[in-house]
Amino acid sequence: MVVMTLLFTLGTRDSEFEFGEKVGIIEINGIIADSKNVLDHLKRFREDDAIKAIVIRINSPGGAVGPSQEIFREIKKTSSTKKVVASMGTIAASGGYYIAAGADGIVANPGTITGSIGVIMGFTNYEDLLQKIGLVPIVIKSGEYKDIGSPVRKMKPEEKKILQDFARKIHKQFIRDIVQGRKMDPEKVRSLADGRIFTGEESKELGLVDRIGNLEDAIEWAGRLGGIEGKISTVYAKEKKFSLLKYVTDSSTDTLLNHILDPFLSADYIYRPEKGH
Repeated sequence: MVVMTLLFTLGTRDSEFEFGEKVGIIEINGIIADSKNVLDHLKRFREDDAIKAIVIRINSPGGAVGPSQEIFREIKKTSSTKKVVASMGTIAASGGYYIAAGADGIVANPGTITGSIGVIMGFTNYEDLLQKIGLVPIVIKSGEYKDIGSPVRKMKPEEKKILQDFARKIHKQFIRDIVQGRKMDPEKVRSLADGRIFTGEESKELGLVDRIGNLEDAIEWAGRLGGIEGKISTVYAKEKKFSLLKYVTDSSTDTLLNHILDPFLSADYIYRPEKGH
């Protein structure tokens, strides 16, 4: 019985059970709201001697600033010991591109939506709605700007300037990391960092992407960079046990909807066409 089970397991040829050198694949899908799983996968693959290179498969319009920066940093750390190639799917914009910029190379489809190098901040103002239903908000604060971006009152000109300066600083961080990760001229990156989106083909011409190709092309490139000869086997980073409730609450649509309806101020590296980019 044990022998039969072993034969069946090997017969499935799941790359997890194949011996030899492999390329590890980490998928980043949807809104980037948390970095923990990706960081764990990167660390696991980095410490696994059988994994010779890593492909980051990105299908994301971006997301929160902090998680995007954390993943970028971990990719850079990983690339010092193992080659990392980013593979762009349908979209890898804003924070999705930020992450890709940390890799040793980037592969995009001709029609991939990418770029959108910029920062967006926003909140929903409920002042008029509250007045119509007769609710009067009361705010007690310890400093003049403690409730900056409040959804229950109009924003003052000086507050708008503070937030604009804040967004500009985060934007500079985005540009700085692209310059570092892509080894591009700072002036050229600044000229492209106005929030515009680009196709994969345009991005290659501009130097934001290295090659045009699909996921298999990225795997092939990563494997050769990692020194693998002959057939390249792959292993996907496995997610935790599937939970329907978690899927519903963590889905990209739900995350984006909550983000849009959230009355509190937010700053993101995200391509959000309904609010500009």
